[in-house]
Amino acid sequence: MTVLYLFDIDGTLLHAHGSGRDAFDAVFAALHGIAGASEGISYGGKTDGQLVDEIFVARLGRTATPAEHTAFLDAYLPLLREQVTARGVQVLEGVIEALEWLAARPDVVIGVATGNIRAGAEVKLTAAKLDRWFAFGGYACDSPLRAELVARGIERGRDKYQLREVVVVGDTVHDIAAARACGATVCAVTTGGYPAEKLAHADAVWSSMAELPAWHARRFG
Repeated sequence: MTVLYLFDIDGTLLHAHGSGRDAFDAVFAALHGIAGASEGISYGGKTDGQLVDEIFVARLGRTATPAEHTAFLDAYLPLLREQVTARGVQVLEGVIEALEWLAARPDVVIGVATGNIRAGAEVKLTAAKLDRWFAFGGYACDSPLRAELVARGIERGRDKYQLREVVVVGDTVHDIAAARACGATVCAVTTGGYPAEKLAHADAVWSSMAELPAWHARRFG
């Protein structure tokens, strides 16, 4: 039996130095003529689809149509690549060591559960040189609702493996709520900006991913 880990990306595995936010703002300015469109909007733990709608509501007073969603995200990807190339990404403390440790275990499989659309996730993971560990997962292109994309990541894991347990790792209250909705164990890290007390309803709260191997050993042996 296999333990499936599903990792959030931004704030959990890496920091992209605001590349996504600035790319979103550039797209909205190009398509709708409004600069700084995401000012005042919190990005943490939200999906790309949710953020598009929040920006549309804040600036245009309505949600985006399906065609506008598609046009927005199509325009977003090349700008995200430009931003990430220019700024780079920061791999967070303990991430590489934790992923290497998990990957060496025959009873563990690793995926993502991210608010990024898949192509955006690949841009960030490739820039961070973390892409080799993540062949599947749940993405914002599966659903704009985080619980549904986590569920899709779990389904993809179950299609390939007999799962003993699913562990979602994230840095926001949204990650915790989505994991709970799917019946998964959830571990939170404080590397994304949420303080430990806001994440206390997770099964474990870590200051960094460096704590993962010891937690896994205690829980699974």
